[in-house]
Amino acid sequence: MTTRGATPDASSRQAFERFRELLARETGIVIDESKRYLVENRLGRLIVDEGLDGLEDVVKKMTSAGGREFKTRVIDVMTTNETQWFRDRYPFEALRQIILPELGGRTGSLRIWSAACSTGQEPYSLSMILEAYRQQSAQRVDARIVATDLSETALHQAREGIYDQFSILRGLDRAQRDRFFTPVDAKRWRVRDAVRRRVEFRRQNLLESFTGLGRFDVVFLRNVLIYFSQEVRQDILRRLTAQMNAGGYLVLGASESLGAMSSSFEMVRVPGGGIVYRRKA
Repeated sequence: MTTRGATPDASSRQAFERFRELLARETGIVIDESKRYLVENRLGRLIVDEGLDGLEDVVKKMTSAGGREFKTRVIDVMTTNETQWFRDRYPFEALRQIILPELGGRTGSLRIWSAACSTGQEPYSLSMILEAYRQQSAQRVDARIVATDLSETALHQAREGIYDQFSILRGLDRAQRDRFFTPVDAKRWRVRDAVRRRVEFRRQNLLESFTGLGRFDVVFLRNVLIYFSQEVRQDILRRLTAQMNAGGYLVLGASESLGAMSSSFEMVRVPGGGIVYRRKA
């Protein structure tokens, strides 16, 4: 389908630009002009299933009076990213070696936020660390994890806590699988109840207010800020910092930085490599 007076290629470029603007407005995610192939690849199956001609039809349906459900499906496709268990390792070593020994003795339950949790591997990895720490340490630690994502599809899978063999192999060894999972059938495993019940999953758009989530002692916001503009990144970090208790810890992705919010934190080096940030009083 083409716009009257425009060549097919020009019309396609215009549709891509409108899609980029719409996605940025709804999610804050900025897609580079060079990523058009990625957008078309991700939306390809949805376009075929809906009988659409291309991005122009996608934009029209997303913005139509009855397009809310379709828009949610498009956002799910565009925001669900690859993940794995104990990704990068050092953030989980920071939790085990630094954060829990320092904060675990606080009165009341320790509150941890796993933001942009995708299909649940990060918050369940955090819960596994907490479960092992509880069993091995003389220090009694009561902790709760709030895990959020924009994608309802990803959250549904995360709440189920069932993963296939391919997913299990991405970051887990056999000993961890046997300790923290129970087999569902020959090809799938479910996260054990002791690990699952520590995690609460909620839908959260990072562009919207965080106040309903409450305050946190630890926040994991990893490998997601890179998808936003600089202005949006700073707004997210500013609002996130306001929800953190003094002395709490923020964990970002290895390639991400605090920018203008760096004055609110002090840098803490993790044994073996890596950096986390402690909230100043």
